[in-house]
Amino acid sequence: MGVELTALHWIYVSFICIIIALMVWRKDTSLACMVGILLLAITATGSLPLSISVIFKSFIYAITELLPTILVISMIVSMSKLLTITGMNEVMIAPFAKLIRTPSLAYWTIGILMMLISWFFWPSPAVALLGAVLLPVAVRVGLPALGVAMAMNLFGHGIALSGDFIIQGAPKLTADAAGIPVSEVISASIPLVFVMGIVTVTTAFFLLRRDMKKGNIPQSEAVSIEVSEVQSHLLTKRMKVIFAFLIPILFGLDVVAMYYFQLQGGDATALIGGTAIFILSLLSLVAYKKNGLEQITDLFIQGFQFGFKVFGPVIPIAAFFYLGDSGFQAIIGEFLPKQSHGIVNDLGVALSSVVPLSKEVGAVTLAGVGAITGLDGSGFSGISLVGSIAKLFATAIGTGMATLTALGQIAAIWVGGGTLVPWALIPAAAICGVSPFELARRNVVPVVTGLIVTTIVAMFLI
Repeated sequence: MGVELTALHWIYVSFICIIIALMVWRKDTSLACMVGILLLAITATGSLPLSISVIFKSFIYAITELLPTILVISMIVSMSKLLTITGMNEVMIAPFAKLIRTPSLAYWTIGILMMLISWFFWPSPAVALLGAVLLPVAVRVGLPALGVAMAMNLFGHGIALSGDFIIQGAPKLTADAAGIPVSEVISASIPLVFVMGIVTVTTAFFLLRRDMKKGNIPQSEAVSIEVSEVQSHLLTKRMKVIFAFLIPILFGLDVVAMYYFQLQGGDATALIGGTAIFILSLLSLVAYKKNGLEQITDLFIQGFQFGFKVFGPVIPIAAFFYLGDSGFQAIIGEFLPKQSHGIVNDLGVALSSVVPLSKEVGAVTLAGVGAITGLDGSGFSGISLVGSIAKLFATAIGTGMATLTALGQIAAIWVGGGTLVPWALIPAAAICGVSPFELARRNVVPVVTGLIVTTIVAMFLI
């Protein structure tokens, strides 16, 4: 199963370290990512002109991969802007405002709702559903938009996706690779998922509350998707009431359709996006009447401007990290060793092959391999490898296959699914109007703390 590491692997690792260091220092990473792409391409092809073109091709690949997310975020933001302009958001958030009265209540309520919806439909559509309605409520009671983004991200892309108890996409992949039933992986993952989740979201909450008290999170950041001009006269009080009921009903019907037609992931997100477009179009025609057609286009433009403004800084870093997995072949071509499973997966295999075998080392290694394979930003691409390595370790140790498999799965999805890789947490960051890089930085300490505690707990369960 071993793969010989080449110059490509070492260049990739070096630039991961450089990019992480720049993020820590709060410096822009775009130039480092482009230099990394260029060096990888030159090393693989030996051609400077071809390597220069690879930079552009990698951007195209990254945009293509991110485009569904860019579109749904843009449409949700367009709809949110119209709700704000017409004063509809005031009417819609009134019931929630009575329930959510403090920043702490906002954090835990949004997080738990996010987790519950994400278990059934995965996190991206859940972000779109909750963000548009609950963000203004949370901001109003004093929870910064960054706190809302953290809650949605950690509970959804963290707890819900890493366990995936309902849809079972993640445990199916890891269980198949490990050669054990899915039920065993799910059973073994339950205590680890909740240890990881409780430690992480609690740590994040206390750090957030501390920084709020110190004033380290400016409240003004929280309302970047709001507009200054509110024209409440565009809709009568009766029309506002009608739309206040119609909009939740339409999104509620989306949830029913997701369940009935078993729509998940991208299909569920597309349904949410299409519904947002329909609401935007209908509300614009009713509010602006004969000028409604022009307003629809103008709102689309505003949404796309916001979407690409948020995603712009992320495209170079996504382009670089996609080269660690299937993107390498699509962008550069067949220049990896024949036995290679992708640069990131090769690094995971190399790590597992150089460590001694024991329960403690096995747990640490599986967590490390899972985190490394998550660096490509999908969380799912490397979990089959995690299952295979867990099988090797468990066979050598003589026990703990399901626990090791579950631990590797949790590490891979928390890192790449994701709460640490910047473009993996774009949906929550974009809906809340905060920087995905800042959100990633905020998540580092809670997530790393959670992984350490979870790995220690796993040692006792093996």
